[in-house]
Amino acid sequence: MSPALAWGLVLGMAATNIVVRWTPLAVMSRLELPDVVRRWLGHIPVSVMAAIVAVQVLRPDGVFRFDLANPYLLAAVPTAVVYRFSKSFLGAMLAGILSFLAFRYLLG
Repeated sequence: MSPALAWGLVLGMAATNIVVRWTPLAVMSRLELPDVVRRWLGHIPVSVMAAIVAVQVLRPDGVFRFDLANPYLLAAVPTAVVYRFSKSFLGAMLAGILSFLAFRYLLG
């Protein structure tokens, strides 16, 4: 593949990506959405994050592991507790990392 073709492909993919992402934002920003729709759209980021985290916690190696030998699952508990009471993403992230490292060390 020639460099010109490679750069053409990269620029074409970038332009396509911008158009695909920008068009809905441009159209939706001009519309006045009903409150029900705005509340519903507000739940999407939380749902996506929960789906990503659940897969990583319950299937760390691609195999379903719902037992006490799963350090990912054990570390999720203190992470959730810290976030619940502090509402601090940074605090929850630090608690999750430290508890995961501790559980992984203790479980071998």
